[in-house]
Amino acid sequence: MDLKKLKTRLERLYRTYDRTFLSSDPLWFVHRFKTDRDREIAGLISSSLAYGRVEGIKKSVGRVLDVMDWRPHAFTMGFVPRRRKRAFPDFTHRFNSGSDVACLIYFARQMIAECGSIGGFFLEGYSPEDKNIKNSLSSFSKRALDLDCGGIYGSKKLPARAGVRFFFPSPEAGSPCKRLNLYLRWMVRRGDSLDLGIWKEVAPSQLVIPLDTHVARISRHIGLTARKSPDWLMAEEITDNLKRLDPFDPVRYDFAISRLGILEECRRRKDAEKCRACLIKDVCVIR
Repeated sequence: MDLKKLKTRLERLYRTYDRTFLSSDPLWFVHRFKTDRDREIAGLISSSLAYGRVEGIKKSVGRVLDVMDWRPHAFTMGFVPRRRKRAFPDFTHRFNSGSDVACLIYFARQMIAECGSIGGFFLEGYSPEDKNIKNSLSSFSKRALDLDCGGIYGSKKLPARAGVRFFFPSPEAGSPCKRLNLYLRWMVRRGDSLDLGIWKEVAPSQLVIPLDTHVARISRHIGLTARKSPDWLMAEEITDNLKRLDPFDPVRYDFAISRLGILEECRRRKDAEKCRACLIKDVCVIR
């Protein structure tokens, strides 16, 4: 791997796919809010639903925020399960239901009540000495799923098959935790106008790349990973290689790399026209 060349090409990609491309990402919703407390909750909702096609994601996030009257913090803090658990009666996003969103909001309310913010709740399991965010993320998910579910699923105890569990995977089970790592990137990264840098106690150097199908495929193309399965180990390997380019901010290239896939600039198979115009074609192993 020619690190100097790779860094030069990724920097060009990073400069090209900047904030002007936010409309292709659920982060666009988070930027519409002015206060950190609204952004923190809007970010949790937007990242939790960030699976599937972009248009479907945007439609679902917009529907939730409409119900919240675009006042996510006020809605969350006034959320009472027995009165609001059917606030999203017709909502579905692929295999998540309105009950899952209601439980997510109730979890957020409890995190804020207990620790002052969702970030404060995350920090309860955070260690600045860790190599990366793995242990902190495992703790966050476990403690979130131990919160009261308010009978939203018809039981005081969270059912084993409750859809809200999908929002809180764990690296310990091998999950790449794409959506939670995406949320962490939004909340932690700073230094540009893309991510928000709200959680200043967490080091950007500990972040792990949000591994979706686009990032996994393109990372293989440019030599950031040789692994086949898009799991936590692949996410760590890609991140470790990106740390060789920027040890303090390894996930800075995530938004730009994923744009190549989301905007269909990089196809699953070689495309002569697309490949000719690609900004990273000379570090790609696909010929």
